[in-house]
Amino acid sequence: MQPLSQHEHEVWFLTGSQSLYGPEMLDQVAEQSRRICEMVDEVMAASIRVVWKPVLTTSDGIRRQLLDANAEDACIGVIAWMHTFSPARMWIAGLDQLRKPLLHLHTQANEALPWSTIDMDFMNLNQAAHGDREFAHVESRLGLARKIVAGHVAEPTTAARIEAWGRAAIGHHTARTLKVARFGDNMRGVAVTEGDKVSAQIQLGASVEAYGVNALVEAVGEVSDTDVDALVAKYEDTYRVADELRAGGSRHASLRYGARQELALRFFLDTGSFSAFTTNFEDLGGLRQLPGLAVQRLMADGYGFGGEGDWKTSVLLRIMKAMSVGRFGGTSFMEDYTYHLVPGEQVILGAHMLEVCPSLTNTTPHLEIHPLSIGDREDPVRLVFDADPAEAFVVGLADLGDRFRLTANEIEVVPPAEPLPKLPVARAVWRPQPDLATSAESWLRAGAPHHTVLSSAVGTEALCDLAEMLETELVLIDASSTARGVQQELRWNHAYHRLGAGA
Repeated sequence: MQPLSQHEHEVWFLTGSQSLYGPEMLDQVAEQSRRICEMVDEVMAASIRVVWKPVLTTSDGIRRQLLDANAEDACIGVIAWMHTFSPARMWIAGLDQLRKPLLHLHTQANEALPWSTIDMDFMNLNQAAHGDREFAHVESRLGLARKIVAGHVAEPTTAARIEAWGRAAIGHHTARTLKVARFGDNMRGVAVTEGDKVSAQIQLGASVEAYGVNALVEAVGEVSDTDVDALVAKYEDTYRVADELRAGGSRHASLRYGARQELALRFFLDTGSFSAFTTNFEDLGGLRQLPGLAVQRLMADGYGFGGEGDWKTSVLLRIMKAMSVGRFGGTSFMEDYTYHLVPGEQVILGAHMLEVCPSLTNTTPHLEIHPLSIGDREDPVRLVFDADPAEAFVVGLADLGDRFRLTANEIEVVPPAEPLPKLPVARAVWRPQPDLATSAESWLRAGAPHHTVLSSAVGTEALCDLAEMLETELVLIDASSTARGVQQELRWNHAYHRLGAGA
């Protein structure tokens, strides 16, 4: 899988007006629209190019432009701005057909009013203040999922909100085109990793395909020694490799087998156009190790992953990875493992056996081998490190039977209070908002999963925008949350989703 490249995606910038004003004024509208479009392009994520489209003044032109947006694979979303007054009935036929994410940008060309020179020509040209209200009325009548951003693009808060929407649009596009390779089944007896894969494909777009784990075993057996040599050399250049794993060391063969697993997984996933996968320690077939190092390195390159057959978290991680490209911070598969409950010091220690992504640290991980008390296989190789301190969130995706629910908690990743010499796995320690008790009670009340995605690279606003695009419930636990407030929100959400979505 290749990482996102510069300008891989497009967002189309559409400007509304009408022929009433005449060609000279429409030329001014087009000129100012291009200028605003250029400003939006500058603040957008690096992999998105904002494409200006000619000013729209007729119902037929609007409808055709939005149908073209649907048909263009590179187009991941549409920004609409009513520069002047664009009678919104013209937009009904087109908006009713739109299947791409929509940002309604409520702005104007000038940041400051030229008080001493304002005349009616200026007023007729700069009518977004009520032109956008007309447009928004029709959006609401149609019940469109959209983001509304009000403010001048030069203002940092406005720019940041636009950029967050762009990242969410990348996530939406990723979801609609995502394929998951599921090696084996779920961990036996576990509830939350189950789910309706057909419903997930209808709502999210992700396709989940099952393979017997021995299909991976065969791929491992086909890896050449030459390729293993090259990858092992790369390991030794990249990480602090334990002496016993280095060439000539007593456990070097285990490192070579870990390299075979990585090469086999990459070949299998890339050949099948899969960008996410799962494993299950209860179903390893002929694999000699539970994949640890291989999973960590694949996540670092942007692949989604879920342990114990958890395809929903694998989907979510791949989406978050795509949204985080070019941002400082990391994104990883995670699990709340155990608590530190000393009053005033409450934190959560998170890990997951072997599978935590090294994108969470800027330090050089240690590459080590240790026993694993589950899985009934050889000792696996893995990267060991502590996640860097950062503002972040953890988010989980659960299937409630009648709908999917995202539950997120804003957190602060902190250093461990003491060294962890007897816990040789990658891990993160965090302080949940608003406090551990409220966070845990709210998470449990929401029926949220124990597998999550931890991200210090994707902001909360982009996550909220993604949920809106996917028409998926989001419960956000943050510094202002109370257990009672979240309980009430869940009740209202339940009624809303049972009765049907509104505008």
